Amino acid sequence: MKLKLFLLATLFFATSLFSQRLLKISVSVGAEKTYLPYLSKNDVTYVSAKELSKILSGNFYFNPSAQKVEMKFDNYNLKVTAKNQFFVIASKHNYEQEVYQIPISTQLINDDVFIPFLYSLKYVELAYEKQLLYDDKEKNLIVTSKPVDVLSSIEKDTPSPTITVVKKKRIDSEYDIYGIEISEMTNGTLIRLEAAKEINMFRSSIHNGKLFLFLSGASVDPKLLNNFKSAGVVKSASIKDVKGNKQIEFVLNGGTVISDSMHSSSKDVDTDDILISIQNDALDKYSKDISIDKSKWKFDVLVIDAGHGGKDPGTIGVTGVKEKAVNLGIALELEKIVKQKMPDVKVVQTRSTDEFIELAERGKIANSNSGNLFISIHANAMPKKKQKDVRGFEVYLLRPGRTEEAISVAELENSVINFEDDKNKYKKLTDENFILVSMAHSASMRYSERFAGILNANWDKEIKAVPTRGVKQAGFYVLVGASMPSVLVETGFLSNKIDEAYVNSKKGQKEIAKTIYNSIVDYREYYDKQLKEDE
Repeated sequence: MKLKLFLLATLFFATSLFSQRLLKISVSVGAEKTYLPYLSKNDVTYVSAKELSKILSGNFYFNPSAQKVEMKFDNYNLKVTAKNQFFVIASKHNYEQEVYQIPISTQLINDDVFIPFLYSLKYVELAYEKQLLYDDKEKNLIVTSKPVDVLSSIEKDTPSPTITVVKKKRIDSEYDIYGIEISEMTNGTLIRLEAAKEINMFRSSIHNGKLFLFLSGASVDPKLLNNFKSAGVVKSASIKDVKGNKQIEFVLNGGTVISDSMHSSSKDVDTDDILISIQNDALDKYSKDISIDKSKWKFDVLVIDAGHGGKDPGTIGVTGVKEKAVNLGIALELEKIVKQKMPDVKVVQTRSTDEFIELAERGKIANSNSGNLFISIHANAMPKKKQKDVRGFEVYLLRPGRTEEAISVAELENSVINFEDDKNKYKKLTDENFILVSMAHSASMRYSERFAGILNANWDKEIKAVPTRGVKQAGFYVLVGASMPSVLVETGFLSNKIDEAYVNSKKGQKEIAKTIYNSIVDYREYYDKQLKEDE
């Protein structure tokens, strides 16, 4: 596979710290493909700050005496220093700055600062103000246009102090764990357990408001907590013996509000210390301001996409019915019902007349209106050589097609690009690359799956004229651009006379619209419940 061949391409660096291979992360920026140099040390992926700046903004400044790279973006600069755990995000407008700490240090290699990517990603996002989707296992990075504006919710009363980092000196101790430091940072709490040797067998978890660190075969100084001071979300701590091994238990402020996913544990590659970070989850410290931003998540915008249109008729039915007309008829009926019964929800149509809208533009319309749910309405067809008795409703999610039939359906709907002026922008959306593209939807996929399941169940219960064929998955280009829960529905087969007659009738279109509306009502109830649970 070409991607893996590229990842195996190497450059050698001769430095005192690294005699390792420099590999490449595959990067997608829109339709463009590029690469980001990285190296791996102790299973940690480090990327070049200079090269990352070039990819995202093309602008950076390197200070060789300070060993610092300043990554320059539209509204913020991100300053990273070699052999340092602190990132500084500075505003270009009011000159205020925020200091964040990551668990492990950056590295200096050939006049470049290499940053530990997984730990650094969220701070690059904050300064860049757009979402970055990274798969460390596959070494794939997707640069999206979805805005990230967490910094706008931060108010700072005093400027950040100057940070001086002193490299830790190893201390000889008869105990493997001999010291503890707990620090409160802007973005969370960092626990550092100082180690006299490398400890490989440890794990951590959070349950019922407590953080548990399990140490296998490691000794702990019994006086470790004698001078314990609470900080951040850590309220108290104790050491326990569990089946011959040591367990350190931390009681957390906030109790069960702090979930296991909000923490991580790792080993400092420079010192062998055990580091445990507990994130504030979008800076709880500033919850008052952020509660205002949470209003953006309220379900108040529905995007309806009537497939095809204008010069693109879509599929043609057995009696000459055009898919574009069926899709628009259902979309307009759905809009009418939602406006009548959900007056607090704004309805956005990607097209409300018989006009041609490019696939990429449909996603832009959805995103620019901050949609909460994207429903693309279509009708299916079987090739003339195949069975005309195939019929039924289907609802699709954006993922690479698993079956030949699903791939054929996607190819049929994606054929709209033949009517577009620039077909090359879709050239790299191959089945293989759709694995990368669908990663961009991973955050909203559970909502997409839930709506698809609700719609399929309601269709089976309410519409007897057209049977349901279930929830499926395939690579539809129109779903790629919508950064929100999204589905594509195939209301029936125009190649089948029964389906064609029903979806083309006024009665059929009203019934279909009503069922979709009922599904939106059920989904909204689930969606609102999830938001309350996440608060």
